[in-house]
Amino acid sequence: MTRRNRFHLFNLGAVVILCALLEACTFNFNLGSSSMPFKETVVSGEGENKVLLIPIEGMISNRDKKSLLGGSSPGFVESVRETLAKAEQDPSIKAVWLRVNSPGGTVTASDVVYHELLKFKEKKRLKIYVSIMDLAASGAYYIAMAGDQIIAHPTSLVGSVGVIAVKVDMTGLLEKIGVDFEVVKSGDKKDFWSPWRPFTELERKLFQEAIDSFHERFVNIIAENRDGLEVADVQKFADGRILTAEQAMENKLVDGIAYLDEVQKMIETDLGGEIKVVSYYRPGRRKSNIYSNIPQQPALNILNLQENLFPADEGPYFMYVWLP
Repeated sequence: MTRRNRFHLFNLGAVVILCALLEACTFNFNLGSSSMPFKETVVSGEGENKVLLIPIEGMISNRDKKSLLGGSSPGFVESVRETLAKAEQDPSIKAVWLRVNSPGGTVTASDVVYHELLKFKEKKRLKIYVSIMDLAASGAYYIAMAGDQIIAHPTSLVGSVGVIAVKVDMTGLLEKIGVDFEVVKSGDKKDFWSPWRPFTELERKLFQEAIDSFHERFVNIIAENRDGLEVADVQKFADGRILTAEQAMENKLVDGIAYLDEVQKMIETDLGGEIKVVSYYRPGRRKSNIYSNIPQQPALNILNLQENLFPADEGPYFMYVWLP
């Protein structure tokens, strides 16, 4: 083998390893797999009635997911809508099963997914079951309100009902390094989200009113969808606190505590026989069973949330999200 051939072979091996690590392509070098149509796979059971398993995992937003190779995959909201559009064409699907493991996300993305699930449920006239794994916090719990039955895992954390928005104030740093900004604007509140100055008292009041409005909506959504809960009942724990599975049961936030296989049996009882649990996947990302690919929650906190997820130059994001 010549030196040139060895060089090309080495480069080919490096590309294959990189693709495998990034999960951005398969060994046939299909770099567009992340945007290819969903395919169906059976993850459990052999019954005639299909139950569609949909993961509600990670941060809930509609930002496209970028890869190091320059590609991107659809955002969370877009993927859910694509999933429901495909399921709508299949008359064999008799129920939807949400597997939730998320700290929440943006207010709008959470609300859109909740709305799309309600529309799908009403159109197909079927039930939505919700299984909570590690976490169903804030926007993830908001989405769970589309469910007819919400079942927590014994070690789940549930709740964090509330709204948050993070504004960076860099005025102290700018003063230390001797930098100032001059802004020309049409109104004194036009740059209220600028990191180069703090809120005025009036701006803070107006912004708090927006936060309170979204919080009230969240509380009302829970009261409307959870039997036995009135608005006053929800307000008792709607201060951002997180609850254990047992505490969530006591406060009527969930209907039961069980493992996924037990929930599957419950669904089979409701539908009158063995079910076939299916999910949709893109080529190269097939899931083999109901526990497949449950991700660890991202290490979010008040310091890294906006930097990692919502760039400052894209304006304010109101978030239904848990920030421990």
